[in-house]
Amino acid sequence: MEKRNTLIAPSLLASNFLELGKEVDMLNRSSADWLHLDVMDGRFVPNISFGLPVISHIRKATKKICDVHLMIEEPEKYAEDFKKAGADILTVHYEACTHLHRNIQQIKGLGMKAGVALNPHTPVHLLENVINDLDLVLIMSVNPGFGGQHFIPKSLEKIRQLRELIASSTAHAVIEVDGGITTENAGAILDAGANVLVAGSTVFSSKDPEATILALKNA
Repeated sequence: MEKRNTLIAPSLLASNFLELGKEVDMLNRSSADWLHLDVMDGRFVPNISFGLPVISHIRKATKKICDVHLMIEEPEKYAEDFKKAGADILTVHYEACTHLHRNIQQIKGLGMKAGVALNPHTPVHLLENVINDLDLVLIMSVNPGFGGQHFIPKSLEKIRQLRELIASSTAHAVIEVDGGITTENAGAILDAGANVLVAGSTVFSSKDPEATILALKNA
């Protein structure tokens, strides 16, 4: 069987914020490819996480890709600030963007890769008119806002639908999946067509996070 080129993006939302420097050092040593940074505003999602100052410090502590996921309203107001803070990839939510194409062009114009996230209830076909402009599509396999939730099984079908849309459009977007990913279900998620796995609790609650990251990468 051909080895997959799976990317792992541990979510710092599940890390120990009192030991954030040590957590980033661990990720730097590990086989993780990206650092996934969840920004929540308490409006678009019912939770508040961290923002620009934390991302700026993380950027200084790692050479790995900073994958910033904005779960916020009016993301266009802050895109330039997140670029300055060190975001390599900036993902906005379909549900938060009235003028999505404009948001995508803004992100790319600032020199970042552009991603769009879909909540569990949002169908894949709504991206038909922008799929060729995207570098990444993030399938939320839990309802956004909190870590530690269980994977929604219907997400597997959405991943397959998205893979078909990308292929039929000859688009180049990678498929990222976030929510409830474990070493047990990672294989099925990758079989459905995912390229990038976001894992928070699975990594940071592990007795050996580096080994868990490697296990996800080899799923």
